[in-house]
Amino acid sequence: MKAVLLQDVKGTGKKGELINVSDGFGRNYLFPRGLAKEANAQVINEIKNAEESRKYHIAKETEEARKVAESVSGKTLKLTAKSGQGGKLFGAVTSKEVADELKRSFHVDVEKKKIVMDDIKAYGTYECELKLYSGVSTKIYVSVGEA
Repeated sequence: MKAVLLQDVKGTGKKGELINVSDGFGRNYLFPRGLAKEANAQVINEIKNAEESRKYHIAKETEEARKVAESVSGKTLKLTAKSGQGGKLFGAVTSKEVADELKRSFHVDVEKKKIVMDDIKAYGTYECELKLYSGVSTKIYVSVGEA
């Protein structure tokens, strides 16, 4: 009997897989517990459509991330901060401030979690990496000057 798993089943398969199971296992265990449903033409078609939809969305998001990466690649953000003696900042420049400046300067919305950088605690120019999507990343520069 062919069945489509609705959830991961240990020792049997992952969610969305089309598997071959014995009649008793399917009717007595998988179907009553809602772990699988019998594979007919409609169910198989639904699986194919869901897979195509998922691939389309991944391709679209990757393309959008590439466009953003091209638009900001190698650019320099200028931030200002107050400092004490010797150029040491009060506090630090964090990824949240960099994300806010990216939005203000380039109209690009990047989550702060996607910005890889150390906290900046002195004036100067620093390199940051933006990990926009799986396999899509770019480098920007952050220049910190006096307020």
